[in-house]
Amino acid sequence: MKGFIVYHTYRIFNTAAKVYLFGRLKNGDSFLSIHDFRPYFYIKKTDLVKAKKLVNFESEDVKLKDFDENNVVKLIFNIPKQIPEARKTFEENSIVCYEADIRFTMRFLMDHGILGSLDIEGEYKKGGFVNRIYENPKIKLSDWVPKLKVMSIDIETSTDLKKLYSLSIVCDDFQKVIILSNKKLKNAISVGSEKEIIENFKDIVKKLDPDVIVGWNLIDFDLKILREKFRLYKIPFVLGRALWECGIRVESSYFKDSTADFPGRQVLDGIHLLRSSFIRLDDYKLSTAAEKFLGEKKLIGDENKGKDIEEAFAKNPQKLVDYNLKDSKLVIDILKKTKVLDLSIQRALLVGLTLDRVKASIASLDSLYLRELKKKGYVAYSTKYDEESTRITGGYVQESKPGIYDYIIVMDFKSLYPSIIRTFNIDPLSFVQSGKGKNLIVAPNKAAFRNEEGILPILIQRLWEQRDKAKNEKDMLKSNAIKILMNSFFGVLANSTCRFFSLKMANAITHFGQHIIKQTAKKVNEMGYEVIYSDTDSIFVKTDAKNEKEAKKVGKEIQSCINKFFVEHVKKEYNRDNFLELEFEKIFKVFMMPKVRGGEAGSKKRYAGLLLKDGKEKMDFTGLEFVRRDWTDLAKNFQLEVLDRIFHKKEITSYVKKYVNDLKKGKFDGMLVYRKALRKATDEYTKTTPPHVKAARMLDKIESNIIQYIVTVDGPQPIQKLKSSIDYDHYLEKQIKPIADSVLVFFDQTFDDILKGDTQKSLFSF
Repeated sequence: MKGFIVYHTYRIFNTAAKVYLFGRLKNGDSFLSIHDFRPYFYIKKTDLVKAKKLVNFESEDVKLKDFDENNVVKLIFNIPKQIPEARKTFEENSIVCYEADIRFTMRFLMDHGILGSLDIEGEYKKGGFVNRIYENPKIKLSDWVPKLKVMSIDIETSTDLKKLYSLSIVCDDFQKVIILSNKKLKNAISVGSEKEIIENFKDIVKKLDPDVIVGWNLIDFDLKILREKFRLYKIPFVLGRALWECGIRVESSYFKDSTADFPGRQVLDGIHLLRSSFIRLDDYKLSTAAEKFLGEKKLIGDENKGKDIEEAFAKNPQKLVDYNLKDSKLVIDILKKTKVLDLSIQRALLVGLTLDRVKASIASLDSLYLRELKKKGYVAYSTKYDEESTRITGGYVQESKPGIYDYIIVMDFKSLYPSIIRTFNIDPLSFVQSGKGKNLIVAPNKAAFRNEEGILPILIQRLWEQRDKAKNEKDMLKSNAIKILMNSFFGVLANSTCRFFSLKMANAITHFGQHIIKQTAKKVNEMGYEVIYSDTDSIFVKTDAKNEKEAKKVGKEIQSCINKFFVEHVKKEYNRDNFLELEFEKIFKVFMMPKVRGGEAGSKKRYAGLLLKDGKEKMDFTGLEFVRRDWTDLAKNFQLEVLDRIFHKKEITSYVKKYVNDLKKGKFDGMLVYRKALRKATDEYTKTTPPHVKAARMLDKIESNIIQYIVTVDGPQPIQKLKSSIDYDHYLEKQIKPIADSVLVFFDQTFDDILKGDTQKSLFSF
């Protein structure tokens, strides 16, 4: 029977440990699989006699070595807590420990070759919290993609948070609100006390048996209050698939996600799922996400929410039921629309981590790499924290040539860093610390790698093939999951908390990247075309094309020439197969590369253009104010219109004057809000106090790390406590003028010239 592991842990019985795997089977049953397993790690064989004098353990000879070719021996213990104790003793006595930091249950899964799904074979019995309980069944890897049962919950309380009014539950066809009321209400279970709300909720969770419980701000608010109510009424906080208390850990900082531990289930916050899937919003309120992804509004708005909920509870409980239920539905619908939960499942299937940990890139690499390492006959060092003395080198960014151009083409290396890892065998096991030896690949930063089949390139190749297959099958969800994973490997090597951390190795990737981009630009220039800008993995080429067809022809010509060059170059210089692939990506019919503010040099990572595809035009921005959250809608709206007029050679002088006048008349007051993220607690800003921090300090309670404020004549003020009149001159000088001047400079004009009427000609009259 195929199944998916939702949650894994272990329990101690007498002096033995048992691994517990909870999950969902393909036939719809929930399951618990219990396995006998003993924890272990490795030391050098030469340290065995010394180690036996210090700690009690069993040992086993293995055909494994460390990275320095020393033979190792396996030390076996009874329970997991003996591992860190033994490691501490050994390291205090200069005995090196290998893989002594791997989680016990992860070690079990790795040893059995299991990732997210498994095939399970054996006898089972019926359980009280799960449908099936297996004991020591046969298990093996499966590629089954599960359909998990998801439950969304939401609570409503009094304004002071002391009284629980209602709790909504949406799980498949079950959609109910448990409410404190004596009335018969639609889609509701009316009860007479808070205790009954809690008891009903607990019974429903056990009956419906969800794999995943979701919500919005779920742990910090809903579960925190629910746990308090469970304690108040002396009801065990048991909502998992075993008779064990659930735990929650609420983080006081917005910069750490709160977590919940429900044995046998996963608790996932919709906010965390969006962020871990790289989905950006102006803020992460449920109302914002619902409008963005579903085009729907909550039944009670955020402005007077507390008062409206109190009134609904007292006078119109059906309204409260409808509101509470819709909030739970919205969460489910947002997750379906964005597919962020499905993406997490795909990531779990790739790396073998549970849904709450798939964003952990270091653990993801560990899970995949250590499996392959053992097959090669090697063990890894235990993780040690090394303070980074220097920072990782970034990608090469060529100084741009500012201007407004016609028919610029963009060429992009496909997955550049993963391609470099494959092409030049960037790999921890293949890395030669001394830089000396025969048959080596030497990177531009002098890091050296043995010219062999490395593990990291094998992993990249395997993932690459899976991604190509997913693309061919139009499974873009899996394709995206693989892309996220492949691109994370570079960052992991540069992270000092990774067991394979090496700045020299990570810098080998970026230095190769710089070398490749520079070589590409040189070759393109030799072909007779001008490279006006390059950025990490892309080059921007000026063509003499007069139309889209001619630009495409140039793009294909460059693509073919460069790819042929690297095939020959890599084989000749490194005796390797080439995986670098330059792709003709897009055409800009008109393209603007601005100057740096207050200077003549070209800016970096900031440009805009009119994309052209199959005769259709589309505005495209990178790094400009239009795509930055910390610029106001006033600025974004102005920039969009100005650039559109420039790109289509329309008059802008009168537009600029009218926009300024309308601003001063208050016509744009709804577009003046700044949105800026707090990066730390407000009291930690000591050297400087940015405007958003000043505004944040005026709030009674900070409910989001995104601070929304308006600049007034008395300085920045949060929108929740706006008292003073708006400082229109600030918006004119800091928002409108810089944007206008960044464009007008190419026409020898300034924003001030336009306002003063000092322009002799209209912008496009010559």
